[in-house]
Amino acid sequence: MSVSPIPVSSRARRIFCNRTLNLRSLKAIGYDMDYTLIHYDVGEWERHAYDHVKEALAARGWPIADQQFDDGYIRGLIIDTELGNVLKANRFGYIKQGFHGMKPIPFEELRRTYSRTIVDLTERRWEFLNTFFSISEACLYSQLVDLLDARQIPEVIGYGDMYRLVRKTMDLAHMEGRLKGAVMSDPDRFIDLDSDTPSALLDQKYAGKKLLLITNSDWEYTKVMMAYAFDRFLPEGMTWRELFDVVILSARKPLFFTSNNALFEVVSEDGLLRPAPEGIKHNGVYVGGNVEHVEQFLGVSGDEILYMGDHIFGDVHVSKRIQRWRTGLVVRELEQEIAAEERSAAEQARLSELMQEKETLEDEQCRIRVELQRLRQKYGKTSGRSEEELRRAEETIRHQLMALDEVISPLAKSAAEVSNPRWGPLMRAGNDKSHIARQIERYADIYTSRVSNFMSASPFRYLRSARGNLPHDPGR
Repeated sequence: MSVSPIPVSSRARRIFCNRTLNLRSLKAIGYDMDYTLIHYDVGEWERHAYDHVKEALAARGWPIADQQFDDGYIRGLIIDTELGNVLKANRFGYIKQGFHGMKPIPFEELRRTYSRTIVDLTERRWEFLNTFFSISEACLYSQLVDLLDARQIPEVIGYGDMYRLVRKTMDLAHMEGRLKGAVMSDPDRFIDLDSDTPSALLDQKYAGKKLLLITNSDWEYTKVMMAYAFDRFLPEGMTWRELFDVVILSARKPLFFTSNNALFEVVSEDGLLRPAPEGIKHNGVYVGGNVEHVEQFLGVSGDEILYMGDHIFGDVHVSKRIQRWRTGLVVRELEQEIAAEERSAAEQARLSELMQEKETLEDEQCRIRVELQRLRQKYGKTSGRSEEELRRAEETIRHQLMALDEVISPLAKSAAEVSNPRWGPLMRAGNDKSHIARQIERYADIYTSRVSNFMSASPFRYLRSARGNLPHDPGR
């Protein structure tokens, strides 16, 4: 067990706003549980998930006993199930980086393969790894690609079928409860406690917001985890149940927002259920149901409800697109990335200066080349310098650029590897936003590293989005 409060003044504890949101106007705030209200030690959880799937595949006769979990993967990667590559794309869907198996794909090969390809997540070819639960999946899949290429997988199987088998095996491990059973038996090992999260929710509750817990986890797991993570930090005599106006379990998100699932009430501590034809009642605990049950209970809909989760599609995409709820995404990696950026601030500033110097020299070199062209073809205005003078000036600039590149190259490499030496920052792909950053920008009204950051915002805050930057803005 670890308790990880971070100073409230830290930039990592801010709430970042894509679309202006008046917290005072909200009537209700809903929360996911796993990786939202409760954060896990990603390495411990994913290593455990990896071992379960590895064990299941070894039982099929696959030679994976020597493989070990590699925690060098991040969210936001994309699997090309046709070619067996794990990729990172920018916001436009252009592929900027990739691995085949455990080996990086060289730049020229990547360009040849994908120069005419744009990632479209609606196509079956692409699998978007946008949750913490997919980190072990990406690791194991990459290792299996190498085994498949070496013809060591004892089945006739392609890259796509192999991914779907890994995904199915992972889902079964969750469904069978083996992973969560291990967490319940040893929560100290898996859970990263945040003592401020209950206080943040109490701020909202006493400010008049109705609080909802809507999770895909079942009753047994939810009551154990929430009691472990919350009760010790609440006022004496209060439990996590009293925080929420309604608790909905086994919600089957994203289907919760689109289907007409039946609603059942939990009527005993051991999880006994009975139909709830009259809908949701205050302080009730329910299984299943759908978004209409929630909106009828609240008496409000749309932009008066904020829902916070960690899953772009399961939590914020559907609730935004279908119900027009306000949405917030928990992006825990922000803390690591912002800390890494702050540590490398001096290098980043130096790199920016050098790139500006390089751009100035390149502009001058281009002007010289045009002037040489005009002299030779006898047209247009020139500076009056001779062809020989222009050639010498161009040669001088060429040497200056070569010397600059020798200094820039290691700085640029270091900047590209900030927070992760293999894939770089979650939110960037080269100099551009990453594909996952674009998804966050598109579907999440706000994003933050953890729920307890609401303590610094207060339930009455007016969160304003920054003025959008454009390439032609002054100073850019």
